[in-house]
Amino acid sequence: MTITKNLRISLAKSKSEAAFGSYNLGDMTDPLQLVGKLLDGKYLMQAFVSEGGFATVYRAEHIIWKKPVAIKLFSGLATAPEAMRASLHEAFIQEGAFLSELCTETASIVQPRDVGTHTAEGGSWVPYMVLEWLEGQNLDQLLEQEQRAAAGPWSMPQVIGLLAQVAMALDIAHGKGIAHRDVKPSNLFLVAAHTRAEIGTVKVLDFGVAKMMSDASFSASLARTGANVTAFTPQYAAPEQFNRDFGATGPWTDVYSLAAVAVELLTGVAPNYDLDVSQLGRAAMDEAHRPTPRALGASVTDAVEAVFTRALAVNPQARYARAGQFWFELEAATGMPMSNAVRERVQRGSVTPMSGRSLIPNSTAPVSAAVPLTASKSARKKPYVAIGLGTTALGAVLAVLLLSAPKGGAPQAMERAAAARLVEAPAPNLVVPECPADTAHIPAGQFFMGSEEKSAPENEKPAHNVTLDAFCMDLHEVTAGQYKSCSDVGKCKRAPKEVEWPKITDADRKLYSPLCTIDDPNKQNHPVNCVTWEMADNFCQANGKRLPTEAEWEFATRGPDGRVYPWGDEPPTPEHLNACGAECSAWGKKNDVALTALYNGDDGFVATAPVGSFPKGRSRFGPYDVVGNVWEWTSSWLGPYSSEKTSNPKGPASGERRVIRGGAFNGGYESWLHPSFRYGQVPEAQSHGIGFRCVADLPKPTP
Repeated sequence: MTITKNLRISLAKSKSEAAFGSYNLGDMTDPLQLVGKLLDGKYLMQAFVSEGGFATVYRAEHIIWKKPVAIKLFSGLATAPEAMRASLHEAFIQEGAFLSELCTETASIVQPRDVGTHTAEGGSWVPYMVLEWLEGQNLDQLLEQEQRAAAGPWSMPQVIGLLAQVAMALDIAHGKGIAHRDVKPSNLFLVAAHTRAEIGTVKVLDFGVAKMMSDASFSASLARTGANVTAFTPQYAAPEQFNRDFGATGPWTDVYSLAAVAVELLTGVAPNYDLDVSQLGRAAMDEAHRPTPRALGASVTDAVEAVFTRALAVNPQARYARAGQFWFELEAATGMPMSNAVRERVQRGSVTPMSGRSLIPNSTAPVSAAVPLTASKSARKKPYVAIGLGTTALGAVLAVLLLSAPKGGAPQAMERAAAARLVEAPAPNLVVPECPADTAHIPAGQFFMGSEEKSAPENEKPAHNVTLDAFCMDLHEVTAGQYKSCSDVGKCKRAPKEVEWPKITDADRKLYSPLCTIDDPNKQNHPVNCVTWEMADNFCQANGKRLPTEAEWEFATRGPDGRVYPWGDEPPTPEHLNACGAECSAWGKKNDVALTALYNGDDGFVATAPVGSFPKGRSRFGPYDVVGNVWEWTSSWLGPYSSEKTSNPKGPASGERRVIRGGAFNGGYESWLHPSFRYGQVPEAQSHGIGFRCVADLPKPTP
C-alpha cells in the first residue's frame, strides 16, 4: 500500500481563498506549464491552484464570458492505455451529464461547465473538466483556525446547520446509487465563509467520477500501468474501506464518514494522525470501541448517541443505508425544528426514515484485534494520509440557513419521544423505487414552459411556470424491432408499411413509403415511424408505460435552466443530431423535393438513424435523439397556453390535433430544435417523420 503525503500550503488571495481549497504550491508554481496559454481556444489559463496525486487544478477565464472557471486536469490518467482514451472521454461526458442532472435537484450543486482533452507538449494525453469557480475555504482550514484560537466544540444546532446541507447533497447521489467514499472536512467547501457564524452554503468536493473510477475494467486497465485508483482518507474511513470482507463500499460508507465528521465537530477532538494506516484500520473495525460523541467526551442525549452508534457501526448492514435516513433520524433525536434542507427533501418524498437496505452487501468479516481509537485534542496534524490516487473534485450540496441554538436546550419530553421512536417503534422498511434500465430518471422540478422570444411562434406563448413530479423516460425512441416484437405477440397493431395523412398525393405516398422502417431488416434499431398516435399510445400501455405529456417532454429535454437546445447553447452540428444536412439536400435534389439544410455538413443518414447515434446531442437528463431523427408523439392535445402556474398539466381534455415534438431527419429549421417548439398533427397521420418514446410514473416509496 502506497501512502502519499500531500502538504497543503496556504496562500492568501485578497480576502478569500481559491475554490477547491487553498493554493498548494509545493515545489512548482505551474506543473503542467499552462499558465498564460489558451486551452481549447476558449480558456485563458491564469494561475495554478493545487495539485494532488490524481489531478491538477488551475484557475482560468472564459475569454468570451469573461468569467473565472476552475479547470481540473486529470494528470493521473496520462498513463491510461491509448485504446481506453475514447471510452474514457465518453465516460467523462456522461459523468458531466450526471452532475448536470443533480444540478436540477438543487441549485447548490457546483455546476459542470465543460469537458475536453488536452495534449501536453510532451505528447501526454490529459482529460479535463471545467467547473464553476468558488471563493471561500474548506472546513479543514476553518477547524485549524479555530483550534489555534481555542474556539471549542460546535453546538448541535451549529453542526446541524452545517452538515444538513452535506447530508442532503449526499442523499441525492445515494438515491441514484452513487457514493462519494471520501467524505472529510477538506472535501467540504465553505462558500465565502471564514468563521462558523458566517457559514451559508457548503459544497461537497471530490464527487464527480466516483462511479466511473469504480468500473472494474477501467481500474484493471490502469492497474496494468502501475496506477491505483482506490482513494480514501483513513482517519474518516469505514471498516469496509480497510477490509473488503465487510462487503462493498457504497452510500452506507458515506454515512460512516459523515458521522465521523459530525463527531469531530461536536467534541472538538481531531482524528489521531499519529496512528499509521494499519492501526487506523484496526480501530475502525473494533466493535468494543466506537468513536461516538459520548466515547469522545461530548454530552448528548441517549437518542442522539443511539443514532451515532448506528451510523458508526462496524457492520455495514447495521448502519443507515443512506445519508438522508441518518440525518433525518439525527434531527428527530435532537428535538429541534427540522432544518430547511431536510424539510424540503421530506416534503418531496425523497427522504424517509429507515428505507430499504437491499443494496447493502453481506458482511462476513471477523472483528480485528482491538486498537483503541486514541483521539487527541492536540493540533490537527498535516498532511492528511491519502491512499493511492484521489478521485475527481466536483461538488454537490443543498444550501440551507444556519440554525440558531434554542434557549435552554430541548425539552425532556421531546427527547424521550425521540428516543422512543428510535428504540421502541422504528419506522418500517420502505422500498424506494428506481427507474428501470434503459430509462432516464427525470427528477421532480419546475421550469418555464414555452418561450417569450420575439421570434417564437405564438403557440409557444406565454411562457408559464410548470411544476412536475418525477418520472422515468425511455433513453431512446422506440425502435422498429421493439415495436415488431410487440405486434408479433398480438399486444400491438402491426405498424404500417406506407405513409398516410390527409390530402396525401399518390406521388408522395410512393416517394415516402420506402422510408417506413418496420419491414426493413437493416433498420430494426432505427426508430419505428409511420405509426399513428393510437398505435404509439397502445404500445406504451402494453409495456406498462404511457406517452409523455408535452410538459414532461419539454422539461426532460431542456431542464429548468432555459437552454436553447437540449445539449446547451452551442449551435447544432452534424455531431449533435440527425437533421437535414448535405445528405438530405442531395436526396431532395435527386427526388425533386425542396428541402432546406440545417447545416452544411453531412450527418451520415439520409433518413432515420439508429437510435443513440448522436451522444453529443443528449439532453441534460440523458435521453438520446430528443431532437432530430423523428418527431415524437405526446399525449397532449394542441391548445393555447395560459400564463397561470400549473402542476403536472396534461393539456386540453379534447382537440383535433395531438402535439408532436423534436423535429425529424428532414428538419432544416433551427427553431424546430428548440425544446419549446410544438406542432399539431392529426392523430391518424402515418408519417415517415414521426415516431415516439414512452415514460412511466415514478411511484412514491412504499412499505
